[in-house]
Amino acid sequence: MAKETPIAELTEAAAAQELAALADALKRANRAYHTEDAPEISDAEYDALKRRNAEIEAAFPHLKREDSPTEQVGAPVSETFAKVTHAVRMMSLANAFEAGDIADFNETVRRYLGLRDSDGPIAYTAEPKIDGLSLSLRYEGGRLVQAATRGDGETGENVTANARTIGDIPDRLDGAPDVLEVRGEVYMSHADFAALNKRQEEAGGKTFANPRNAAAGSLRQLDAKITAARPLKFFAYAWGDLSEPLAETQLGAIERLRSLEFQTNPLTQLCNGMDEMLEHYSEIEAQRATLGYDIDGVVYKVNDLDLQRRLGFRSTTPRWAIAHKFPAELAWTRLEKIEIQVGRTGALSPVARLTPVTVGGVVVSNATLHNEDYIAGRDAKGEPIREGKDIREGDWVQVYRAGDVIPKVADVDLSQRPDDAVPYEFPTVCPECGSEAVREEGDAVRRCTGGLICPAQAVEKLKHFVSRAAFDIEGLGARQIEMFYRDGTLPIREPADIFTLEKRDADTVSKLKNRDGYGEKSARNLFQAIDEKRKIELNRVIFALGIRHVGEVAAADLARHFGSWAAFTSAVDAAVPAAQRFLKAEEAVTKERQTAAEQGRRAEITATRNAVWADNPAVPAEAKAAWDDLVGIDGIGATVAVSLVTTFHQEAERASIDRLAAELDIQDVAAPTASDSPVAGKTVVFTGTLEKMTRAEAKARAEALGAKVSGSVSAKTDLVVAGPGAGSKAKKAAELGVETIDEDSWLSLIGGS
Repeated sequence: MAKETPIAELTEAAAAQELAALADALKRANRAYHTEDAPEISDAEYDALKRRNAEIEAAFPHLKREDSPTEQVGAPVSETFAKVTHAVRMMSLANAFEAGDIADFNETVRRYLGLRDSDGPIAYTAEPKIDGLSLSLRYEGGRLVQAATRGDGETGENVTANARTIGDIPDRLDGAPDVLEVRGEVYMSHADFAALNKRQEEAGGKTFANPRNAAAGSLRQLDAKITAARPLKFFAYAWGDLSEPLAETQLGAIERLRSLEFQTNPLTQLCNGMDEMLEHYSEIEAQRATLGYDIDGVVYKVNDLDLQRRLGFRSTTPRWAIAHKFPAELAWTRLEKIEIQVGRTGALSPVARLTPVTVGGVVVSNATLHNEDYIAGRDAKGEPIREGKDIREGDWVQVYRAGDVIPKVADVDLSQRPDDAVPYEFPTVCPECGSEAVREEGDAVRRCTGGLICPAQAVEKLKHFVSRAAFDIEGLGARQIEMFYRDGTLPIREPADIFTLEKRDADTVSKLKNRDGYGEKSARNLFQAIDEKRKIELNRVIFALGIRHVGEVAAADLARHFGSWAAFTSAVDAAVPAAQRFLKAEEAVTKERQTAAEQGRRAEITATRNAVWADNPAVPAEAKAAWDDLVGIDGIGATVAVSLVTTFHQEAERASIDRLAAELDIQDVAAPTASDSPVAGKTVVFTGTLEKMTRAEAKARAEALGAKVSGSVSAKTDLVVAGPGAGSKAKKAAELGVETIDEDSWLSLIGGS
């Protein structure tokens, strides 16, 4: 099997395009899987899609969408069942596919907890990941009072009557806490599934595609008698709301659930460190075909519940657990044609059009080819991939579904290459507008230089502008944007045109209400929906502009830091001279790198950069200060700052942005809510080694108390927390007269907060 292409080889445009496609595909899959009990893809394929989404977001955090699948669990509940609000949210799990992913997980846990090698290995439980339907059972006073599906994690469906018919679910418990929510998986064995399908077929009823679908459909019956007739089983492996702890460890809690007469998986085992985890994974994988029920991986959980509480949660997943999934599937097919798609940043992205083939139960006809280097058989550093084999139209190719909604072409069979196949020549002009397509040094992607004259870029930018995480205007989606862009009477060519649409409609003879697809009511609804979005949050506006490198997270960071549109634009404008000087410094560094190998010469390269920075009489002090403030925002940095300044400094782009802003009521960011904390509203910088908490914990605590955490020291810094090894930041703080304290003083300062 060909090695999976590193995420690092994705271009930003391809990443953004793929994230959008993944969000749509996962939303459809969630609804089909959780709400309609009619999955369009397998569980393994779904998990692979979600994994791919998470990997891309980790590599391109600024591209993370508001409707990101990583921020969602399950799907909205069906209107057929009564809704149940979970007392404790039902989370999903982060996924891993390789041993290296597990090593990363283990290292992340250790780093977050501040553990050293001398502290020894962390103990984890390892258990099979059942391929079934999540269920939460609430017991009060030892009596089952409610059963609910996971739903979207916060709200599930009330299936209490159906759950009572499952033999593995006790109706009463002896010796249980007064309040106990038991969580686990409803599933169906292979033998029972085969027997059920045989009975269904004989009765002329619906047969099921797999045991998971059968279990889900059976549990979510309106008539509990039908559920009772289905051979459902239940494994308990977790808990939610509790009136008292079950145990001090994960394994102890599982044993407690077993003592309460719940079925728990006999393959659950305690593992001390990585080697034992991977060994147990291999043992379970070897038994997979003989277990008699479906599993799709192994779940690892930190065994110590105190450590679990300390690690806490991300938005939808715990930091203390991960699912180690079984390998993805492969297939071979013919690559019929290579086509180029142009994204909103002008990136030319190659896509393989394939003879349709089934991979893991899904019919695939398209695959990503990443960029021109990937097609040519080399990586971002020019090193051979696929043993240097290039990809050509007509090739017999291996398709790899490891998480892409558009899968990868992973390998080529040269023995089946047609005699007339020729190397693919990547275009040097935009296929949409004919403008030159250039590839800047250090960039893996070739981009159209047409800008606003390129219809593909203009349309994609407008689609981004109205996307869910941006303006999210009801009734104005991608299809309507394409229609209005090409409309000769009421065109939408830039964002401001959206907000002048009603006025322009009133001035035209051919009214929108008379167009195909619109009537008087739908036209009025559209105008109203547009008006409702004139008042909008600052972070949404920044994100909606579609500036390269500025995703949802970066937009939120910028909005939180500057607070208002006026402050944001003023800061970007003020930083222009410094940004231009920065680019000159980077050009000098590039030339320095070209003249000799970088290794061993970092000091000289740094000296070159510093020399150019020092030679800046044309850069006003206020410009330098504005630049330092901008790049000092935690999570921003020079790349995003240059992109912002470049966009706002381009005359045509700036005029378009100003026309948009004139149509809007952009809301200021609210002041921190933790106003009673001693650091609320202050800008804090952590530097050096923190010995009593990790950097991640310190940052999370500071932000929870209403502070802004910056990555660099400037005149706007209020407080520097310096641990051992603090260097240039502590020195700069002293030069600027910024208050500097040690870690103990920091903990004392926030101790009562």
